[in-house]
Amino acid sequence: MRMASAVLVCALPGLLLTVSARPTGAQPALTLNEFLAGPARDWDGNGVVSTRDDEWIEVLNPGPSALDLTGFLITDDDSLPRYALSGSLAPGARRVIYGREAYDWERANGFPAFGLSLNNTGDRVMLWQTAGGETLLVDSYLYAAHEAGADRAVGRLPDGGSWALFDGLNLYTGSAPPPGTGCLPSPNAPNSCGVTPVAPVSWGRVKAFYR
Repeated sequence: MRMASAVLVCALPGLLLTVSARPTGAQPALTLNEFLAGPARDWDGNGVVSTRDDEWIEVLNPGPSALDLTGFLITDDDSLPRYALSGSLAPGARRVIYGREAYDWERANGFPAFGLSLNNTGDRVMLWQTAGGETLLVDSYLYAAHEAGADRAVGRLPDGGSWALFDGLNLYTGSAPPPGTGCLPSPNAPNSCGVTPVAPVSWGRVKAFYR
């Protein structure tokens, strides 16, 4: 099914792109795996809490082979490019993009610099792939305001599974779906919810939990 070709026109400097949806039933090479829209802690570990810089999106390579990330783009619902991935990702590996990285990329590539710009009132996270003159929407998730509460993440549980609310740092007691799980957000770590949840791995992030 074709989507409006204006959605990502001029997504990259000098390129005019048409936009297509991923064929129904096709397995995406790269998937959205977890994201956090309402940071209230120093998630990137730089010593400063920033509602812009500490937003993050995690992508996952679910395939059996290393994946070239060239051509993959992240946007929110306005479809303006927020970050273009590069390098490669090992099979089963994750890549976390923080708001500061997105802000720096936008400035370097001539786009309005807002960072990831994930709205706290609800928004859509979108993952695109440019190939052969087209831009394919390979994965997306529309989230509601309660999913963007302070230090609540939304992710697939387990990795690559169904979307769930990771509200271990700010418990959700409402009735809107998805319900809270009590799981901790887990950037750059497996999405799991065992007896002892796995905390983010950098020392800066660990210290942030005890402030």
